Order: sequence, then structure tokens, then C-alpha cells
Amino acid sequence: MFLGLGISIAVIILDQLSKYFVLYHFLGLNSYIPFGEYFNIVRAWNTGVSFSMFNSYGNLGAWLLSFLAIAIVLALFYWLRKEQNKIIQLALGMIMGGAIGNVIDRIRFGAVFDFLDVHIGEAHWPAFNIADSFICIGAAIVIAHAIFSKIKDKRS
Repeated sequence: MFLGLGISIAVIILDQLSKYFVLYHFLGLNSYIPFGEYFNIVRAWNTGVSFSMFNSYGNLGAWLLSFLAIAIVLALFYWLRKEQNKIIQLALGMIMGGAIGNVIDRIRFGAVFDFLDVHIGEAHWPAFNIADSFICIGAAIVIAHAIFSKIKDKRS
């Protein structure tokens, strides 16, 4: 359990420090800074959920999404308390830390600050942040572990 909690705290700190640095020291008055052909640092405020879905509900949406995220984090914490597998503990910590990092933004700003912009030409992936990255990586680990555990069980 402590591995997951430690990872969660590290993700929250990394996420919040990266957002602070980019927002207040790196971007300045710029709305974006290009880095090569496929990547920009941008100023994007997401009041919705992943990839800006449900972005039109304003403050009510921010609070509802925050409560939902907190409920999910509590459920993941319950799972983490019982989980023996270190890889799953790590993944749950990533997901929890990322979710809490974005909740902090919703409480502070009423929206999540996204700044990583990957694109090919004019086709842009929705902007995201460090918290989103850890949520996706953690979820991918949980899914991969579940799939490969089932494959291993079938071979046994």
C-alpha cells in the first residue's frame, strides 16, 4: 500500500510543479510555444473531462467532476489497501495521483490546466498534462496486467 501512496504523492507534486512552472514561468504571455514539427507547449483550460468532453458545464461541471474523481480515488484507495501486487500498487498510485492533481486544478482554477500539445500538421491530439499522462499509463498497466494474467492462467 505504501508504494502506491508514495507514487501518488510523487505524481501530485510532479504534476503541480510542472503546471506551475509552465503557467507562471515558461509560457509568460504566450498562448503557445512550438517545439519542432510535432509538439507545442500551449495554454489550455479544460473544464470538462478527458479530451475536453463535457466542457460546457462551467463551474457546476468542475465541482461535479471533482466529486466524481474523489469518489473514484476513494474506490482505488480501497483497492490499493488490499492489493498485494507491487505493479498494480504502482499503477493505482499513478492513477490516484493524476486524478488528485487534476482535482487540485479544478478547485483552484475551476478548470484543469493542460499544456502538452502533440500534433501532426494541423491534426492536434487534445492538449493534456502530466496528471493525464500518469492516469493513462497507470490504467494501461492495470489493463495489461489483467490481460497477461489471464493468458498466463490459461497456460497453467
